[in-house]
Amino acid sequence: MSETKMVKFIISRQDNEDTTSYVEEFEVPYRPNMNVISALMEIRKNPLNAKGQASSPVTWDMNCLEEVCGACSMVINGKPRQACSALVDQLEQPIRLAPMKTFPVVRDLQVDRSRMFDALKKVKAWIPIDGTYDLGPGPRMPETKRQWAYELSKCMTCGVCLEACPNVNSKSDFIGAQPLSQVRLFNAHPTGAMNKAERLEAIMGEGGLASCGNSQNCVQSCPKGIPLTTSIAALNRDTTIQAFRSFFGSDHA
Repeated sequence: MSETKMVKFIISRQDNEDTTSYVEEFEVPYRPNMNVISALMEIRKNPLNAKGQASSPVTWDMNCLEEVCGACSMVINGKPRQACSALVDQLEQPIRLAPMKTFPVVRDLQVDRSRMFDALKKVKAWIPIDGTYDLGPGPRMPETKRQWAYELSKCMTCGVCLEACPNVNSKSDFIGAQPLSQVRLFNAHPTGAMNKAERLEAIMGEGGLASCGNSQNCVQSCPKGIPLTTSIAALNRDTTIQAFRSFFGSDHA
C-alpha cells in the first residue's frame, strides 16, 4: 500500500493582537483539487501540528468560498490573495500562510479590516436613496459608461490592493486604491452623482489622492483585474476640476 502524500503548511500564528506571533507547521493529507481553505479545514478538524503535538485550530475568515466575498484574504507564499482560489497543486511547497500586515491581527490569519470599511464611509460609497416611497424608474446609464462601471463594481472589498500598496501602512493615513475606485464608481451613477462634489472633497484631504505613490502594485495584485490606476488617474482630473469649482464658489457638476 502506497504511503499517503502529505502537504506541509508553515502558518504564522498569533493568539491575539497583544501577543507575539510565532510559526507552527502542519501536515495534511493531499487530495486532488484541494485549495488552501480545505487544507485549513483539515487542520481545524484535527489540530495536531507536524510534530504530532496537540494544538489549537487555526483561525481565519471565510464566507462564499468562490472568490466573491473577499473575506479569506491572506498572504500565501508571500503574495496577498484569496485562500479559496489558491489551489495546492499550483503552489510551491511548503506552503506559507500569514495574515495581511496592513490590518491589525485579530487571531492567526484573521485580521480586522475596519480601516477599509471606515474609508468607504468617509467617501460615502453608497447611493443615498430614500426608500420610504416609490420614486419610479431612475435615470438610465449610457451603455458605454455602464460597461466600465461594471468592471469597478466587481470589487469584493478583499483588501489585497491595500496589502500590496507600499503607501498603506500603520504610519500612513492613505485610504488606498479600493475606496478611491469606489468614488469613481458611485460618481458615475446618475443618482450617485448628486454627491459627487462631496466625495471628491473627501479624497482631496489627508489620506486621499495626494498620498498615492503610483507604485501600481494595486492593479497588479487585484484578483478581479479592476483598473484601479485608471480610476486614480481619472479622479486626479476630477479633483482638479472640483478644486477650481470650489475656489470660484460653484460646486455644481
